[in-house]
Amino acid sequence: MLDAAIKALTQILSPPMRSILWRSIGFALALIAVAAIGLQRLLSWLANSSELWAEAALGGFQTPLNILSWVFSIAAGLGIVVGAVFLMPAVTSLVAGIFVDEAAEHVEREYYPSDQSGVALPVGIAMIETVKTALLTILVYLVALPFLFFAGAGVIVFFVATGWLLGREYFELAAMRFRPAADAKAMRRDNATTVFIGGLIIAAFVSIPIVNLATPLFGMAFMVHLHKRLSGSRPERIAPDRRDRIDAR
Repeated sequence: MLDAAIKALTQILSPPMRSILWRSIGFALALIAVAAIGLQRLLSWLANSSELWAEAALGGFQTPLNILSWVFSIAAGLGIVVGAVFLMPAVTSLVAGIFVDEAAEHVEREYYPSDQSGVALPVGIAMIETVKTALLTILVYLVALPFLFFAGAGVIVFFVATGWLLGREYFELAAMRFRPAADAKAMRRDNATTVFIGGLIIAAFVSIPIVNLATPLFGMAFMVHLHKRLSGSRPERIAPDRRDRIDAR
C-alpha cells in the first residue's frame, strides 16, 4: 500500500498528468470560492439578524451592541475558514467525477500496459456517484460536528470519517472502470478493511492545505493500484453495456 501511495504521488507530478492537475485545481478553487461566498452571505445574514434582535432587546445600549457586532464579525470570518477546510473533501469529491477517469487512464497505460484498459464511466453516472458522495460527506460531517466540543475527539472523528468516505468513493470509481457498479460495491465491501486503510492515506493527503487540491488525482491513482492488487489473478468483469467500447479500441 505504501508503494502504491508513492507511485501515485510520483505520477501526479509527471508531465502527462500536469494538464489534468491544473484543470482539477482550477475547478476546485472555483467551487471553493462559490461555497465561501455562499457561506459568507449566510453568516453575515445571521450576524445582522442577531444584531437587530439584540438592539431591540437592549434598547439604546450601544457598547454591548458594538462588542456583539465585533464578536459576530470574527465568528463569521472564522466560520468561512473552518467551513472551507471541512468542505474540502466534499469539493474534491465533486471534482473527482470530472477528471479521475482521465487520470486513471494515464496510470493504467504507464504501470499496466499489458492489461486490458478500463472504460470511463458515462459522465452522468460519474457525476451522480460523486454528488452522492459529496452530500454524504456533508451529512456525516454534520453528525460528527458535536464531537468538536470534546478535546481531540473531533479531529479523530473527522479524520476517520474522511478516510471512510474517500476510500469508499475512489475505490468504487477505480473498480467501476472494470466492473458493473453492483460488483464494484461488493468488492469494496469484501475488502472493507484494506479500502478503509487506503482511505486514511487519502484523508492524510486531503488534510494538507494547498496540496489537498490535488486529492482527486492522488486518490484515483492510488486506488487504481489498490484495485489492481486486490483483483489479483481474478478476471476483471467488464460491464456488458461497456464491453463494445472496449472491443472497439
